[in-house]
Amino acid sequence: MAAAILLSCGVWTLLRSDGITGAGAAELRLRWAKTAEQRFLEAKGDKPDSSLATQPATSARGEWPGFRGHDRDGAVRGLRIDTDWDASPPELLWRRPLGPGASSFAVGNGLLYTQEQVGDDEAVTCYALDTGALLWMHRDKARFWDSHVGPGPRATPTLSEGRVYALGATGILNALDAADGTVLWSRNAASDTGTTVPDWGFAGSPLAVGDLVVVAVSGTLAAYDRATGEPRWFGPAGSGGYSSPHPLTIDGESQVLLLSSSGLTSVAPRDGRVLWEHSWPGGDRIVQPAAVREGGLLVPDGNGFSLRHIAVARGGGKWGVAERWESTRLKPYFNDFVVHERHAFGFDGSILACIDIKDGSRKWKGGRYGHGQLLLLADQDLLLVLSERGELVTVAATPDRFEEVARHPGIEGKTWNHPALAGDILLARNGEEAAAFRLALEAE
Repeated sequence: MAAAILLSCGVWTLLRSDGITGAGAAELRLRWAKTAEQRFLEAKGDKPDSSLATQPATSARGEWPGFRGHDRDGAVRGLRIDTDWDASPPELLWRRPLGPGASSFAVGNGLLYTQEQVGDDEAVTCYALDTGALLWMHRDKARFWDSHVGPGPRATPTLSEGRVYALGATGILNALDAADGTVLWSRNAASDTGTTVPDWGFAGSPLAVGDLVVVAVSGTLAAYDRATGEPRWFGPAGSGGYSSPHPLTIDGESQVLLLSSSGLTSVAPRDGRVLWEHSWPGGDRIVQPAAVREGGLLVPDGNGFSLRHIAVARGGGKWGVAERWESTRLKPYFNDFVVHERHAFGFDGSILACIDIKDGSRKWKGGRYGHGQLLLLADQDLLLVLSERGELVTVAATPDRFEEVARHPGIEGKTWNHPALAGDILLARNGEEAAAFRLALEAE
């Protein structure tokens, strides 16, 4: 017995954990094996490639201003792709190593922007969309690590009017010139709000609204002047969370919403004044709320246990919030869900599911893609899924039944980062690499 125990302990000394999967399983590697980050640094992946940088752009088009697209709802409109991937598979344009991080992409003017860890520096990086060439890199002395994700930034840059706004995992907020990375201003949102860096780092992506840029730091909103970086307002004080500020217009009034451990709060972007609140304490909320066509919002529980439909309306000069239903048939936790027509589609744990917005009843559940992420091609009734293992999959966004349409190899390794779609170019990344694929368009 003693020998068996010693042998078992000896085996564990040969292994290390490189984080966990969405199901909570440890990702074990041999202790002496190089990490993806070490290989990236040894290959000097943080050095601009002048030979690639001088290549002319081919057909870069389309924009993706930041986290989950134009309205932060994961929806793409005005695009229809060829779904016969046997005849017209996604075309790999480029593949390159990246520093670790959970960021996605912002895209504009043939350039793409993301965030990654480069040794002891947290970096905002700019690449050519068509070639993957590194064009510039802004670095700050900061390094964040947690046992779930590993090292690196969590948020996604926001691209607006020639500027890139990026929030690091420890609270550094930069406004950079999109063309060359020049620092226009920099703040520390954690210091400004007196907020302690949470367990998983600051993960909320900046929101550009009017003449402000708004960030969320552990459930608290902070608004800065976009031109100067001067603080404009803070609050209300939150109680933790990793969700991003969410733009929405209700009854003709522009609002900024934030999910936190205490529930959902709406503020006026001009001055941060609270408009309304929906109290629902519990858990560190990570995903975004979603507006529905019939009115109201879908709000996820912070523990991945349920989803609520609430109605928000203004009457007699006051805002009112009413709960319509709560359902356990779709339980998003840190993975996307999208709204299409009268249904919501998303990850119920590690399996895709569809529910009816009318009452929260489930229409179907199927497709095991791990804890991945997805986009909605609204004009085509199609989900574009990036699985937890980096596969590209299309699934019908219809309530009739689960139907996988096509599947194609994408990237390698655990993939929790959100995909991005700029025109016909699909971008995927994780903590090890990034790749760009051109999707064939549907014949007219």
